[in-house]
Amino acid sequence: MTWDALLFDLFDTLVLFERERLPEIQVNGRTLRSTAGHMHEAFRPFAPGVSLEEFVNALLWSWHEAERIRGESHREVAAPERFGMLFGHLGLDAAAMEREALPILLSTHMRELSKAVVLPAHHRELLAALGARHRLAVVSNFDYTPTARLVLEREGIASLFETVVISDAVGWRKPKAVIFETALGALGLEPARALFVGDRADIDVAGAHGVGMQAVWINRAREALPDGATAPEFEIQDLAELRRIVGI
Repeated sequence: MTWDALLFDLFDTLVLFERERLPEIQVNGRTLRSTAGHMHEAFRPFAPGVSLEEFVNALLWSWHEAERIRGESHREVAAPERFGMLFGHLGLDAAAMEREALPILLSTHMRELSKAVVLPAHHRELLAALGARHRLAVVSNFDYTPTARLVLEREGIASLFETVVISDAVGWRKPKAVIFETALGALGLEPARALFVGDRADIDVAGAHGVGMQAVWINRAREALPDGATAPEFEIQDLAELRRIVGI
């Protein structure tokens, strides 16, 4: 089987998120790896009465609430919406905060978050080789497109991808069909002409199968297939194994 295009998940597929690279903070006797310390410092001029502990608690609440919504409906809660929820939880004027504080919070959070994202050394050469024979695209669940694009550009691989579709721009997350269909539509391809590569069987493989694409599951930990998940056409432990699958 040959494919015209290879579509990739971004985080923990093309690039890896390493939590230990996040800044360390102390809150209520606990040590956390979080962007919250930098965010709180940037936020203080706008809400000087909000302590670090209060800010961290509200930030964690907003994350859990966003994850609840995502889990129930697969609707994406974009970063600006989530921070709007944070403002409300703190009892602040959300409209005023969104005008004044939101841009600074977004830039601070995403700057520090992106520092914890790394491109494995062999991925750049591999993607260049794959791109010489196939059209490449990114289809990712993430709440802020500018940061996803920043990571691709910083690592010198952005130009390899013909289209980059991030869930905050679509409004829905994988495994919803619309995010895959958006990418396929941008490429002008039928599902059978594209292969999807991702690290989640329940999201990436299931979503790709839902629109008629074949899928590769990157199963680094050799985990069992989740209950109810359909088996991928291919299972690998490292992205380099794609060479064997596509024949390069």
